[in-house]
Amino acid sequence: MHPWVGLSDHVRLGVVTRWVTPELVAGVLEKCGVRDKKPGALPAGFMVYFTLALALFQQDSHDDVAEQLVGAIRELSGRIPNKSSFTRARKRLGPLVLETVFRELASPLAPIDLEGSFYRGMRLAAVDGFVLDAPDTTANRAAFGGPAKNGQPAGFPQVRVVTLTECGTHAQVDAAVGGFSGGERELAMALAGSASGMLVIMDRNFPGVALWKAYLGAGAHLLIRARSPVAHRPVEHLPDGTYLARMNLAGQKGAHHAGVLVRVIEYRVDGGEVVRLLTDLLDPVDFPAAELARLYHARWEAESAFRQIKTFQRGPAEVLRSGDPDLVRQEVWAHLVVHHCLTRIIMSLAEDNGIDPDRVSFVKVLKHTRRSVVRQCADTPKRIKKFLAMLAAKVHRKLDNGARRLREADRHLKRPDSKYSSKLSYRINTRDRQPTRRVAPKVITLQPTIVH
Repeated sequence: MHPWVGLSDHVRLGVVTRWVTPELVAGVLEKCGVRDKKPGALPAGFMVYFTLALALFQQDSHDDVAEQLVGAIRELSGRIPNKSSFTRARKRLGPLVLETVFRELASPLAPIDLEGSFYRGMRLAAVDGFVLDAPDTTANRAAFGGPAKNGQPAGFPQVRVVTLTECGTHAQVDAAVGGFSGGERELAMALAGSASGMLVIMDRNFPGVALWKAYLGAGAHLLIRARSPVAHRPVEHLPDGTYLARMNLAGQKGAHHAGVLVRVIEYRVDGGEVVRLLTDLLDPVDFPAAELARLYHARWEAESAFRQIKTFQRGPAEVLRSGDPDLVRQEVWAHLVVHHCLTRIIMSLAEDNGIDPDRVSFVKVLKHTRRSVVRQCADTPKRIKKFLAMLAAKVHRKLDNGARRLREADRHLKRPDSKYSSKLSYRINTRDRQPTRRVAPKVITLQPTIVH
């Protein structure tokens, strides 16, 4: 009998256990119908924590992750099961369990008075997506697809993730996972049910009649950037220079009953191209165009959350570790669970210290969370509380309650796309190179329509 039998059930995931509790895990396993047929070294409850640990320690091998998880427990650290045993146990667990854990946890976190979180009583959220490279196996390519060139596969298979992200906290409220060949709009449709009471901001890849109706039907409001051909014929000019227009399905005439009425706001930033926003907030007095134009910038908070997942949490590992499509999905949901828990830790620290969560370093929280797992120093409610108090003290010493930072910075070219670039400026080795683009204070100029 393997020495882990009967003991691995007691392994926890450090401070993450505050939210992914043993009771939550047991309830999810029961809901998903996943049960252990007999006592074993890798029971389903342990595998939930192990799969989350794979996301938390993305750059480590299965063996190393197991060492991180049980290294401080003398009875378990002597004999680590091999990788194939972990893979079989992950397949028995399946992707639905981790998806259900995410859905049990995912929720808005911002209090009503948190800066950048609400607009006129509506919670601010953004819908956007990103892709992750998966190992180039036949199964992954068939399940997810990937980029192609001249009809031939180019690069890795890619899994597409679209999330509903709370702007004030970067918390993922909902998410949908699909393949590269599926569009972002289709995945975004699945998130409408979680957007009630929110003002949802999207970029120009998303406008569509079906999506519009889905979100409004769920009790959400929308602020979406659109390309010039979309809803471009005014049906009514408003006093503030914005106008009402109809957005229709492709091939429909302007007054078709299946279309939707939208308000169009047009403006320029620093004299650049015309930006067009569509919204269902039709009253120009209650919802001034200048406020909505400034508000669109909050969409970039979703990009900041994606950076936390892809650059810091995942680290330099550019490809997911799983060669089986179900395990790829399981891995993606594990990353989303871990990120949501890290966001909850940040919110807890911010509230305890009276600072904006934007002032708490995601990287520091990630490092301390990893240490809590390695040391198994937060495996009970009492020890979790003690660990968070210690972490709060460190945050209080290192950070000030400054103003919330804007997502703006001078753009520097860090490295050329190719070392053989033809541009001489790329080959000049100098530390005094000037920014390729400076970010000055933004000037938003509304573009009122001309009534003929």
